[in-house]
Amino acid sequence: MAKFMTSQFRDMPYQPFSKGDRLGKVADWTGATYQDKRYTNKYSSQFGGGSQYAYFHEEDETSFQLVDTARTQKTAYQRNRMRFAQRNLRRDKDRRNMLQFNLQTLPKSAKQKERECIQLQKKFQKQFGVRQKWDQKSQKTRDSSVEVRSDWEVKEEMDFPQLMKMLYLEVSEPQDIKCCGALEYYDKAFDHITTRSEKPLRSIKRIFHTVTTTDDPVIRKLAKTQGNVFATDAILATLISCTRSVYSWDIVVQRVGSKLFFDKRDNSDFNLLTQCLRMGKERYNFPNPNPFVEDDMDKNEIASVAYRYRRWKLGDDVDLIVRCEHDGVMTQANGEVSVINIKTLNEWDSRHCNGAEFEFHGENGHE
Repeated sequence: MAKFMTSQFRDMPYQPFSKGDRLGKVADWTGATYQDKRYTNKYSSQFGGGSQYAYFHEEDETSFQLVDTARTQKTAYQRNRMRFAQRNLRRDKDRRNMLQFNLQTLPKSAKQKERECIQLQKKFQKQFGVRQKWDQKSQKTRDSSVEVRSDWEVKEEMDFPQLMKMLYLEVSEPQDIKCCGALEYYDKAFDHITTRSEKPLRSIKRIFHTVTTTDDPVIRKLAKTQGNVFATDAILATLISCTRSVYSWDIVVQRVGSKLFFDKRDNSDFNLLTQCLRMGKERYNFPNPNPFVEDDMDKNEIASVAYRYRRWKLGDDVDLIVRCEHDGVMTQANGEVSVINIKTLNEWDSRHCNGAEFEFHGENGHE
């Protein structure tokens, strides 16, 4: 600004400006121009607004009112907002229709259209997955199985992708060290059970021994002469399938000298005890009795469980001994007796599992 003004600019108001400022509307009577958030600062000056051109009302005109009857034109922001709302309503309606559509018996043409729709939806989610995170259902927070203390020292940490890449070379055939217990024969009538020909469950009072590794008397005896790693089949199965885990779990590892013992905690979910056997009849006996049965117990009250202690050589350093469980035996067509493990999927009331029909999913899984 010049230090001395000429007479023609002396009484004129001055406001700082920049040659890079954009020139917008002369006047905006409705005030709806800057509702669009993208253009809030489009026409603003970098020096800010001044009061040189502010209007000050000096006369009292309380009896005079100005009524604006012109329709306010919607901005691009308002139009897009209504468009997004309508799109969300259509999407929710399509999802409800798709759910009802899936519950019906579809012809081949409809199934093909459904598959194409699912493929297109997967492709869209892959391309715009980041934008769709706001629409995803919240993940359930599951409690940890053990409280991690602040004074614990992390020795090693492995994530799921790293565990999935771990592979072991060929494993030799196991060596049977000792077989104990007695097994009941499998009832072949359960082979013909489907979701349409159900069979009610019976409450059976049997004694199941859930003894962990270090409390097993046979493993304690074997640890004195052979093996350096000891575990049960349930613990090993949990470790092998850990990448598919949903609920939190933990395993206690005890080191005694140069030997490792993998144990489970009390009241853990590692016990798999569901059987379909012919009870009250003759059992198949192994050479050694059940190591957890005392002499004063009734043999008929003991569950049909047999234990096979097996040994694997995993390289030069790992000598693994595992206690494997069997649930029953089955006679083959040639008369040979084979041991089996039996795990059943029991039906649950659909009213307590989000309304999912058991028969509908069960038949698909059976096929």
